[in-house]
This record gives sequence, structure tokens and C-alpha cells, in this order.
Amino acid sequence: MPDEPSFAIASRPSRTYDRAGRLSYEGGTTFTLEPADDSIPELDVVVDQVLDTGPYRHGDFLELPMVVYLVSDEETGDVFRVSIRDGWVRLHVLPETEPDGLRRFYEHLVERSDCEWHVERRVEDGSDSS
Repeated sequence: MPDEPSFAIASRPSRTYDRAGRLSYEGGTTFTLEPADDSIPELDVVVDQVLDTGPYRHGDFLELPMVVYLVSDEETGDVFRVSIRDGWVRLHVLPETEPDGLRRFYEHLVERSDCEWHVERRVEDGSDSS
């Protein structure tokens, strides 16, 4: 496809642990996927359908105020986080994530939602603490 978005990973996050041993990530790349029209159903329903029918193992973080999944693509071996917030689906790159897993998730999302999506890549350098 000529307008297929690139899922090239410009920066990978680094893992950090606080004194209590809690894991966090600094820096990295996030892909924001926004539906081109408002006619698709709730994003959490579409993402759930993708996760339930694709080659994915996943778990959600129930204590968070938004939908967040840790996703493993059993065919590519890629692991990444998926979050849903403010009408966007975000794919969060983890240290070992590769573009193939992100691209396949996007393709499944397009197929399930039957609409076009705008993809934006955001790169963080890890120097700020937000």
C-alpha cells in the first residue's frame, strides 16, 4: 500500500527501577493511532476484538484510570503496550519491541474497524521526568 505508515522505532525506552523495585520506562517511541472518522464503535471494543482474534496474549492493568494492555504477539514475538485515551489508540514501544509486531497490530485494527487511521510517531529522549 502506498500510504502505509512506517513503524520505524527511532528511540527505545530504558528500564529504570526505583528504590521499592517498581519498574518504569524513560524515553522511547509511541505511535498514536487516530481514526479518520467518528463512525467506528468505541475504541476499547475494537481493540478488544483485535486482541481476542489476533495472535495475541494480553493482560490489562485494572487499577489505571484508562485502558492499558501489555500485549505479546505470539507470531512475531514482539511485546508492547497498548493504551486507549482521548479517542486515540497508542502503541508504546518497549525495549525489545520490533516494527513488525506494531505494523501487524495496526493492520488488524484497520481490518477490524473498517476505517482509515492517522498514525503519528512521538519520540521522547528520556531526559525529562514526565
